[in-house]
Amino acid sequence: MIASLHSSLSFSISPWKLRSHSNRRNTSQQASVSQITTAESDPLIQHTTRRRCECYDMYKEVVPFAEAWSWQQSIVEKRKTLIDINEDDSDSLIILQHQPVYTLGTASTENNLNFDIKDSPLPLYQTERGGEVTYHGPGQLVMYPILNLRFQKMDLHWYLRALEEVVIRVLFSAFSLKASRIDGLTGVWVGDKKVAAIGIRVSRWLTYHGLALNVCTDLSPFEQIIPCGIRDRGVGSIKGLLRESNEHFLKSFYDDDDDGKLIDIAHDSLVKEFCEVFQLDLSYRSVSMVR
Repeated sequence: MIASLHSSLSFSISPWKLRSHSNRRNTSQQASVSQITTAESDPLIQHTTRRRCECYDMYKEVVPFAEAWSWQQSIVEKRKTLIDINEDDSDSLIILQHQPVYTLGTASTENNLNFDIKDSPLPLYQTERGGEVTYHGPGQLVMYPILNLRFQKMDLHWYLRALEEVVIRVLFSAFSLKASRIDGLTGVWVGDKKVAAIGIRVSRWLTYHGLALNVCTDLSPFEQIIPCGIRDRGVGSIKGLLRESNEHFLKSFYDDDDDGKLIDIAHDSLVKEFCEVFQLDLSYRSVSMVR
């Protein structure tokens, strides 16, 4: 059964309404490591001061998807009202982990589900974000930026590449992992393994949804889907990649296999690089204000 935010009624996906990434992908395309122009270096983005961003940081909490989805939509509607009266003076950021869940984007088809859509092994939500099916669960850090792109760059491709840039910087600066983009696809890769998925929605130049970084995630639920509709590449996590590359290096992050420490390191680096790429100053707000 698929759930939507406003209804508990099940419905099926009409394949003719949707498209699959696999139909437009060139599997011979090579990984791209080219840098993008970010807000910190783009001369067309005139930041006289760094823009303020209200941060609801609950990165150690495991939050139901529907709850976080509702928070985002509520913030977006409030921000639209502020835009109308020219008082939208700060952006928003939600950081958390999710309870196990599958989410579908606007490009989703049933062909990328390895189960009966009416009998999903996990909660299944149809969302308004772009992209295909993905999995969220504990051990995966999720960032939901709600940014007014009028103060950044009114270009959705630029925004997607900027989110990728955040993750690429995190993986290299915090974990010495060389990550890349792949031409024609969205997300961040180390070798042929996707470690970060990105799916966004933009309304009146306000962004929501965002990125998910696999830190120490149980990857087995991905076996029930074709992640992001990509059949010939795998999914990875920071923990798994570190173990493959250098067991001694991995142990330098751990005390008795403490995944919490790895989450802490990834979180701190994500926040730092996010603020640098988008030239934002975080103002931490009580989680009770968004709940």
